[in-house]
Amino acid sequence: MPLPLATCTYQHRVKRPPQPDAPPPSVIKLTKKLLNLPPAKITAAIGLPVLRNKSLTKGLIERIRRQRIGGQPNNRGMLLMKKCLSTIRTQPLKACGAALIAGSMLYSSGPLAASDATVEMLKRQIEQLSKRVNELEAADESLRSETTALKKASSSVTKISDSLAWAEKIKLKGDFRYRYENIDDENKAKDRNRNRVRARIEAQAKVNDDWKVGLGLASGSDDPVSTNQTLGGGGSTKGIHLDMAYFDYSGIENTNVIGGKFKNPFYKPAKNGLIWDGDYRPEGLAVKYDNGTFFANGAFMFLESDDKAGSQDAESFWGAQLGFNAALADNLELIAGVSYYDIPVAGSMPFFDNDSFGNTLTAGGVYMYDYEELELFAELKTKVGDLPLSFFVDWVENQDADEDEAGFSSGLQLGKAKNPGTWQLAYIYQDLEADAVLGLTTDSDFGGGGTGSKGHIIKGAYALGKNTSFGVTYFINEQGDLETDYDRLQVDLKFKY
Repeated sequence: MPLPLATCTYQHRVKRPPQPDAPPPSVIKLTKKLLNLPPAKITAAIGLPVLRNKSLTKGLIERIRRQRIGGQPNNRGMLLMKKCLSTIRTQPLKACGAALIAGSMLYSSGPLAASDATVEMLKRQIEQLSKRVNELEAADESLRSETTALKKASSSVTKISDSLAWAEKIKLKGDFRYRYENIDDENKAKDRNRNRVRARIEAQAKVNDDWKVGLGLASGSDDPVSTNQTLGGGGSTKGIHLDMAYFDYSGIENTNVIGGKFKNPFYKPAKNGLIWDGDYRPEGLAVKYDNGTFFANGAFMFLESDDKAGSQDAESFWGAQLGFNAALADNLELIAGVSYYDIPVAGSMPFFDNDSFGNTLTAGGVYMYDYEELELFAELKTKVGDLPLSFFVDWVENQDADEDEAGFSSGLQLGKAKNPGTWQLAYIYQDLEADAVLGLTTDSDFGGGGTGSKGHIIKGAYALGKNTSFGVTYFINEQGDLETDYDRLQVDLKFKY
């Protein structure tokens, strides 16, 4: 009988590869340094990109497989790598930095990982990584300093840029004139010789696309029709006055609405002074329209304000002007129009310096007439060769006066002293009766200023350079009913900017 088989147990033990020892202290020290760096710099230090999605994570794992030190991949190392890499997308790597380095050590097979050659190679890699970490730390500190400096510089540039942007919205312009003047007045015992200056400056600020505001200062006294300042007085300081202060609204096509103290809004043929002196600045409101063919100007202006005591009433007047600009042929242009000014001053005292400037006063020292001024004007512009030639005529009549009610001015000009080396010559004849216009506003040079004079004006100018000219003007006039002689010579040096 066969013997029963003895029961036996066989246990098969799988020999596991030896596990590596703990990382050397140098690795731990390096890991701590890495953990203090930003994620991007950690990955740069160990040669890995910062992962942003799963596909990159998978690709990186395969890259690690191909770059193993030797032998077969270690599963613990791979799992540790995967765990770290899967968190790189969203975490700052502090949680997995040590695992990433430790995993790279566990990556190799047991026998080779413990070999002297492997240890030496790891030491060299650690030294290289340590050097790279130190470089990155230094670069990081340098970048912080540069970033701080750039922020400060950027802030300064922004402030300067804002200031320059505002400065670009402000325009400055002006002029300076030095004048020698000789006056030979038959009513005076001797001639008058004087040196005078005129300085004007205007600043205009663009508030937005539709609105501008302006401010102008000028030399001289408070004379409404002169900004000349006579030199002398022992070198005393001279006065500067408010010449303009206004707003200008241009939000309506071809139209400007102006308010304050501003340049005369009415067209003056050849800029003559029959009705308006060039220095006169109306005060009030004005509207200007010009589409290139037709133009219209209107204004409501103040002569005097009322007072607290109630003894002085407000004095104001208005004016309107219509005109056209027509091209009759090549180099032939006609500008013509009509104006009406209603200045109700009869019974009022003179408005400046108690001077009527030639207008008729009653025995009580008040204006005898209103000034209902009807004006007709025309200006023709053409060329003679390359020289511009213009001819103008300006006529005015006071509809309220019974006599001495008309004024007339006519003249021509050849050339224009604008570009360096260019010149101009002009001749004007004017006859302005005593009550044709309000004497306060007419030319302050012709016949000594005001109304009640007639005669000739001869002008010449030469452009010495850009915005610089030399000019001579000679007035040969007669004053009043007695027709006394009044001659005036002006020699000017002008600068514009």
